[in-house]
Amino acid sequence: MVVHARMSARVKYRAWNYSFRGFLFCSMLTIANADVYVVTLEEEPIISYKGGVNGFEATAVDSEEKIDTTSESVVSYAQHLEKKHDMLLGMLFDRGSYEKLYSYRHLINGFAVHLSPEQAETLRHTPGVKSVDRDWKMRRLTTHTPQFLGLPNGVWPTGGGHDKAGEDIVIGFVDSGIYPHHLSFSTHITEPYGPLPKYRGKCEIDPFTKKSFCNGKIIGAQHFAKAAKAAGAFNPVIDFDSPLDGDGHGSHTAAIAAGGNGIPVRMYGHEFGKASGMAPRARIAVYKALYRLFGGFVADVVAAIDQAVFDGVDILSLSVGPNSPPTTTKTTFLNPFDATLLAAVKAGVFVAQAAGNGGPFPKTMVSYSPWITSVAAAIDDRRYKNHLTLGNGKILAGVGLSPSTPLNRTFTLVAANDVLLDSSVMKFGSSDCQRPELLNKKLVQGNILLCGYSFNFVSGTSSIKKVSQTAKALGAAGFVLAVETVSPGSKFDPVPVETPGILITDITKSMDLIDYYNISTTRDWTGRVKSFKAVGSIGDGLMPLLYKSAPQVALFSARGPNIKDFGFQDADLLKPDILAPGSLIWAAWSINGTDEPNYAGEEFALISGTSMAAPHIAGIAALIKQKHPHWSPAAIKSALMTTSTNLDRAGRPLQAQQYSETEATKLVAATPFDYGSGHVNPRAALDPGLVFDAGYTDYVGFLCTTPGIDAREIKNYINLPCNYTMGHPYNLNSPSITISHLIGTQTVTRTVTNVGYEETYVISTRMDPSIAIEASPQAMTLRPGASRAITVTLTVRSVTGTYSFGEILMKGSRGHKVRVSVVAMSYRR
Repeated sequence: MVVHARMSARVKYRAWNYSFRGFLFCSMLTIANADVYVVTLEEEPIISYKGGVNGFEATAVDSEEKIDTTSESVVSYAQHLEKKHDMLLGMLFDRGSYEKLYSYRHLINGFAVHLSPEQAETLRHTPGVKSVDRDWKMRRLTTHTPQFLGLPNGVWPTGGGHDKAGEDIVIGFVDSGIYPHHLSFSTHITEPYGPLPKYRGKCEIDPFTKKSFCNGKIIGAQHFAKAAKAAGAFNPVIDFDSPLDGDGHGSHTAAIAAGGNGIPVRMYGHEFGKASGMAPRARIAVYKALYRLFGGFVADVVAAIDQAVFDGVDILSLSVGPNSPPTTTKTTFLNPFDATLLAAVKAGVFVAQAAGNGGPFPKTMVSYSPWITSVAAAIDDRRYKNHLTLGNGKILAGVGLSPSTPLNRTFTLVAANDVLLDSSVMKFGSSDCQRPELLNKKLVQGNILLCGYSFNFVSGTSSIKKVSQTAKALGAAGFVLAVETVSPGSKFDPVPVETPGILITDITKSMDLIDYYNISTTRDWTGRVKSFKAVGSIGDGLMPLLYKSAPQVALFSARGPNIKDFGFQDADLLKPDILAPGSLIWAAWSINGTDEPNYAGEEFALISGTSMAAPHIAGIAALIKQKHPHWSPAAIKSALMTTSTNLDRAGRPLQAQQYSETEATKLVAATPFDYGSGHVNPRAALDPGLVFDAGYTDYVGFLCTTPGIDAREIKNYINLPCNYTMGHPYNLNSPSITISHLIGTQTVTRTVTNVGYEETYVISTRMDPSIAIEASPQAMTLRPGASRAITVTLTVRSVTGTYSFGEILMKGSRGHKVRVSVVAMSYRR
């Protein structure tokens, strides 16, 4: 299952499964026990076809080269492949017994088809068919972060200020669509956008307004839902059979990466700052393949990626991933989804993917492959705090993004269960304060309403926004939500509300409130309240506090080690790759979006998740691509990783949020399994000094040397035999080093390329005591464009059974610092 990698005030479980909630519809075909299958065939796709078929010229591109989709050879070969797909199905099955949904021609050669398991088995044994995978579901895994990351002063001016930041770079978003009318995507307040011939995507027409979804800023807008429809999961009433965002998530991620600069974030009469994307001048190309209740299907997502690369996007932002390692293949790196992304990288497209929200537990990554930049989520330096002051002098801390009650006044506290119009409705959960008609307005008016934070808030059937609306409807001075029990995985984000309000998240503080209320409230022998005497006041929670203890790895952010198969065996590849802001990010929302009940009908949302971290990296990658248009995706990834920092703003080692023994959150020392190479530093990434470059054949070599992968399986997905080897997968020229089984002494090779002026680098190493580390040479001088091989030798000193962490640091005479994370676990011979 693929999910938006987002965390919000609604809790997301590690293995969250969306139900269809009754929205089951007939598919276009009624086939007993039918499923959608993704089928790949032997003939080469456009990107790797080198000729040999009579009448069709070669269409293959060199590594990191765009496809010329307008050429006659590409068009005719694409038609040839699609015709063969149709002929194969037509020969095998009766018309009407199946439905072909998509033909994949550009990145992989195959199709998605809706048919029975028996027909799928027939396909598996048909000559020329390489793989048949049953479709699986996928789930969808700002105002301040540009300043936090130093973009306005350190990065944007180098490209002509925010007016030019990301100019002519196209970022493709495979997500839940877009709300095109949002101010973040408006062209009225910017210089006009001219045509961009390199991009060839189309713009669908809104079936309701009959207007295009594009405006120059939004340069392409398409939607993909054939697999969702075939599975009976698509509801056109709420999912919108168009690129329109029916969730909010797609608009949010697009705005983070490429939203316009200086957009005022206003809610309930208060301005929370001015929002901006990382690359505010970049173009947005929308490929909607995710939907409200069920997420999405791989067949649709692969079709979206295939089309995006064919259209000519420069960057892909994917806040989408599986629930767990794919079961259809032996390895996490080989499946239609990852194979399509490998072909996208071959075509020169940089891919940022959310790491997943299964943290803080180990091996929860859902982004596995070396060609993808996997992004973990950080908390930045902004926090929203609030407090409730009781009449007994106690001050209870909490969260509440709200105005205060009138200053120098206290207000009577009344509990929802004590102000019911009919006491019999208690069994319906009136303490949630979701239905004002159940409560006595005369008793609530002018007082602070006390409500209970139940599991309904976790499941999403209750919302803090609705509590605020209840309090306003009853004329309350404010509201308090008290958490008495913490449900597993609960996460309490501040929610902007119109009325004074606060959420008390600490159970001991909630007990202090309840004890004070009970002591101060007099009752008759039946338990009915005779007089309310408890009083309190709510503080101002609108102003954020800035902390130096930032960034920190967010609690929900998925952790390594990376895994190579469904058996959760460790891979010789570090994941995540990098850390970026992903907690409490203000950005655009869709007024149609209902998946987040606290932001229903709103134009902005403050939400958290690795979904929010990935578009930060996509936008920053667009800035690098703008400055260095000929850099490969691997070079851009290297620049981001090797210039990142593993220190916080106070100069201390990064920390990570973790559960304590009491389910509360604590901070622990972070490791590369939490943050990868470190927290992104955009200014340094634009001028990294050295890069670790890699291409398509390097990734093939990685696959071919990974133990347990059948060479035939590799050929099935990437159309190349294992003629190229690098000895061990850890020899892939990546900007990190991971050896999951270090026995005795191992030597790792890396090659660096100088992308700056001539410079001399001094190399030093550091490693935990159980493993010795040595790098050679210890110093080197590189001319512009020159490359140099480096060897790193790791030797077991003592077997600990746990991972050891270290780094290689290359300091340049011109001030460049290139840092590489090193991870290894020692074993006995």
